[in-house]
Amino acid sequence: MVYTVTLNPALDYIVAVTDFKLGVTNRTESEMMLPGGKGLNVSQVLNNLGIESKAVGYIGGTIGQEIRRRAENLGIGTDFIELEQGMSRINIKLKSAEGTEINGQGPQVTQMEIEKLCQKLNELSEGDVLFLSGSIPPSVPSNIYLHIMEQLRNRGILFIVDAEGGLLTSTLSCHPFLIKPNHHELEGIFHVEIKSREDVVPYARKLQEMGAVNVLVSMGAQGAVLAAGDGSIIKAGAPKGKAVNTVGAGDSMAAGFMAGWLSEKNYEHAFYMGVAAGSASAFSEYLATKEEIYKEYRKLRDRKNGCSTM
Repeated sequence: MVYTVTLNPALDYIVAVTDFKLGVTNRTESEMMLPGGKGLNVSQVLNNLGIESKAVGYIGGTIGQEIRRRAENLGIGTDFIELEQGMSRINIKLKSAEGTEINGQGPQVTQMEIEKLCQKLNELSEGDVLFLSGSIPPSVPSNIYLHIMEQLRNRGILFIVDAEGGLLTSTLSCHPFLIKPNHHELEGIFHVEIKSREDVVPYARKLQEMGAVNVLVSMGAQGAVLAAGDGSIIKAGAPKGKAVNTVGAGDSMAAGFMAGWLSEKNYEHAFYMGVAAGSASAFSEYLATKEEIYKEYRKLRDRKNGCSTM
């Protein structure tokens, strides 16, 4: 079974505003409300690809109930912990203002509720896959992902970590199967400037030396780089297309990669599936469908001069 952990899910209010301006009343051209959070995005893309998953995390109040209702309506299996106090957050995504987002902080989570989560995850066993994705509520310890992985290590579970800064790097001692920083996050970790796919390679290698098995670095329109567990480096430019909504594109890439890996246990196939899923979601109003993903996948496989393997 695949499990996705979203400790700080949200109700995403996604709006398009033509010619957005500060200091005046702006009116929406289109709007959409969706269950949000990196783990929930992963679950949705996996579901679109025919892979069952269970979304785990915290929800609070009426907003939390709406997150669960909308997630289940999309076909996502959920097993959330309901907080005794507080309200889940609402995030505002402005599609037409250069990807501007206003994200809420999230509710308070008690030590007892943290222990409930750990008890729930303690049921995982060999062959399970666990995604640890995104930010955490301010009240949750910054080493929570590491704590979860230490609790479950040596059980044959595949860990995927998609987080920023220390929340990510602290987990490397537990040898996550996949980490998926974007190139800006890579710059933040190593305090460098990355301009090209070639620039990514030495720093992806360093993350492997620190403990990661596979390092998948997304670079938006520049494509992606994989430092694979077998020692190879695979690079690809992104498929050509018009970016419509980049919210969830990185999560789609992680989901696509793992869908590809679980189906064939082949790094090249997994990489192309990841890039295809990320690009297809960026070209779509919402997270990509199976048909959209495979359309981009075929483009990548056919474009010989856009990819290289070392």
